[in-house]
Amino acid sequence: MAGTFMERVADARAAVPAIGVAEVRRRLHEDPNTLVVDVRDERDLRATGVIPGTHHVSLGTLLYKADHSLPEDWRDPELGDKDRPIVTTCGIGAMAAIAAKELKDLGFTNVAVLEGGTQGWIDAGQPTEPFAGA
Repeated sequence: MAGTFMERVADARAAVPAIGVAEVRRRLHEDPNTLVVDVRDERDLRATGVIPGTHHVSLGTLLYKADHSLPEDWRDPELGDKDRPIVTTCGIGAMAAIAAKELKDLGFTNVAVLEGGTQGWIDAGQPTEPFAGA
């Protein structure tokens, strides 16, 4: 078991595939059910904007919002289908990797990480939109 943040990131990156911006765009186009989950805190989302259509679940709440064994009112309905295609993102991808591994460990079957996170998306010339809030 990893002890430091970077050890946890390395473990997560070894366990969950990272995909590039072009692949995320392809998946979103081919399967509108694909869910992009940004796990950053709201302050960070407001500072940089988000990938259009992104769903926000902070990393700090993901474990219980995605846990199907907990009461329904604790969970996030967008995470109700463990087979739904999910791509996690954050600023540069580290927290997103941890989030994707947590989802995988909870039994989610189709999870990937956006390589480079939202910054990678921006660097590839893709649009963002202001975070609207929860």
